[in-house]
Amino acid sequence: MSTVLQAKNRGGEKKVSVRKLRREGNIPAVVYGSKVESVPVYVSAAEFAKTIKQVGRNGIISLDVEGQKQDVVLTEYQKDVINNEITHADFLAVDKSSKINVDVNVALVGDAPGVKDGGILQQPLFTVSITSTPANIPPSIEVDITNLQVGETITIADLNTDGKYLINHEEDEVVASILPPKVEEEIDSGEQQDGGVPENEEGRETEASEE
Repeated sequence: MSTVLQAKNRGGEKKVSVRKLRREGNIPAVVYGSKVESVPVYVSAAEFAKTIKQVGRNGIISLDVEGQKQDVVLTEYQKDVINNEITHADFLAVDKSSKINVDVNVALVGDAPGVKDGGILQQPLFTVSITSTPANIPPSIEVDITNLQVGETITIADLNTDGKYLINHEEDEVVASILPPKVEEEIDSGEQQDGGVPENEEGRETEASEE
C-alpha cells in the first residue's frame, strides 16, 4: 500500500504566488506523465519530508490532489542553496506495471582490506541510471567492498540486480577501485628530489662567484 501525500491544485482560479506558498511552509510542485496532463500543485513541506523519509527517495507515493489519487515518484527537486530547503518538486505519474528510467544513488558498504593496507579508495560513480517498474526501484544500490584489495576494481558487471531492474551503463564502467599506495610515494619522492636540485645549483653558483 502506497503512502498518501496530500496535495492541492495551484492552477486556474486558485492560482497562488509561489513566494506566498513557500512562506506558508509549502512546496510548489508539478505532476506530469505520458498519460496525464501536467498539473501545478503544492504540498506541505513538513508532510513531504515525512513521506520521503517513509518511502525513500525513489519510493511510490499516492499523491492525493483534492480527492484524485495518482501513484507518483519524485523525479527531481530543487533546493535553496542558502537554507537548504526544497523549493520545487517534480512528480512523475506512474503505472505500477510500466517501466521507467530513474537515477539511484550508489552506496559503498563495508571496510575494504585494500584501504587498511594503505590503498586509496576511489568511487567514480555516485549515481547510476536504471530501468525498472516503480515497485522494484531500490532506495539505493549497495556495493559490498569488504573483499576489495589494492589494485582491484568493482564494475557495473559485478553488481547484483536480482533481475529486478536494468542498469543503463556499460558493463566495464568502474564503480569503485583501490589505487596502490606507491602512487603517492612516487609523487612524494619526486617532490623531494625536485627540492634538492636548486640547493646544489645555488652552491655551485656561490662557489663560482667567489672565484
